[in-house]
Amino acid sequence: MHPAPSVIVFSSLSGLGFGLLIWLGLGLPAVTGGVAFVFFALAYALAVGGLVSSTFHLGHPERALKAFTQWRSSWLSREGWCAVLALLVMALYGAGLVFVGERWVILGWLGALLSLATVFTTAMIYTQLRAVPRWHSPLTPLYYLSLSIAGGALLAGQVTWAIWLLLVAGLVQLATWARGDGALAASGTDMASATRLGSIGKVRAFEPPHTGTNYLLREFVFQIGRKHALKLRVIALVLMVILPILLLLLPFGHWLAALAVVSHLAGVLTSRWLFFAEAEHVVGLYYGQRTART
Repeated sequence: MHPAPSVIVFSSLSGLGFGLLIWLGLGLPAVTGGVAFVFFALAYALAVGGLVSSTFHLGHPERALKAFTQWRSSWLSREGWCAVLALLVMALYGAGLVFVGERWVILGWLGALLSLATVFTTAMIYTQLRAVPRWHSPLTPLYYLSLSIAGGALLAGQVTWAIWLLLVAGLVQLATWARGDGALAASGTDMASATRLGSIGKVRAFEPPHTGTNYLLREFVFQIGRKHALKLRVIALVLMVILPILLLLLPFGHWLAALAVVSHLAGVLTSRWLFFAEAEHVVGLYYGQRTART
């Protein structure tokens, strides 16, 4: 898939923002007043900023509100509802902490659950796509959730939790790559199955479907060399997991914590770019841009 910058930024920033809201809803850290305001301002800047940036990838951003009407069948619509409800509930919960110094526990837990549901529904938008075998896996929601919760713990200053959850996120990332590399071949999809002509013999393209580029090639067929992909995977894992953990293991300091957050965000952006760049849409088989070999 073509790795659109707006989608990469959206899925990275909003995941961290809602991850932080999950921890704030659970009462971690236990802050009130001005300190609570800073934490909630950061969470909302990331979550809302990510949601806004996603609209730039829509063909008609002005019609974004129509997405809310399809909640019975669309994961995109469910994501929108969960995000709005999470932000509203957490706004009330945050107001209690900031202005009256009260933690309304039930409201906080509800907001944390809705924030978690927002990340899950975001992941399901991609998980449901059978045409992208790399994404069509239970590991995709785990990938999104693990990074969101780990990143939220990092932003919330939960050092011990962050270290262990970053390790889990790293393992999930490795499993996602390992499974994804053979997903297209394992799906059994090829030109014969796509055209349903395999029963009468071997199917091959006589000539390219088009002499030039088109929408499908621009949006759904993006190729990245294996050597470049391997380098980017190493960079993503080091920045997203290894370096933040090493920084957290050092004697605590605000600058070290800030550096760990910046490193993690850079790693998540790299990982998310690969998530889209390595997505092998089966339409690429039709154009001769993909093979079903591992």
